[in-house]
Amino acid sequence: MFQKQSPEELSLNTTITELERDMQTHDGDSEEYATCLNRLERLYKLREKSARKGLDPNTLVLVGGNLLGILIIVGHEQAHVVTSKALSFAGKLR
Repeated sequence: MFQKQSPEELSLNTTITELERDMQTHDGDSEEYATCLNRLERLYKLREKSARKGLDPNTLVLVGGNLLGILIIVGHEQAHVVTSKALSFAGKLR
């Protein structure tokens, strides 16, 4: 939730903020404004590419399902005497 920003991310965000302030001083029809707008678009694309990706929810569901299946099988084997086959039912790592 509260992640520390790397020095690169902090520098990039600072640059974007400074450029946005600079754009406010220019007229919307001027060449300087258009140049700043192009730079700002490139900075936003760069920030988007460098953004950290979170965990994929599908992966979490897959891992949780495998663990739940193993727990169900082991619980059944404790109640009924059967040799352990729980690990063979677990999903293969890709």
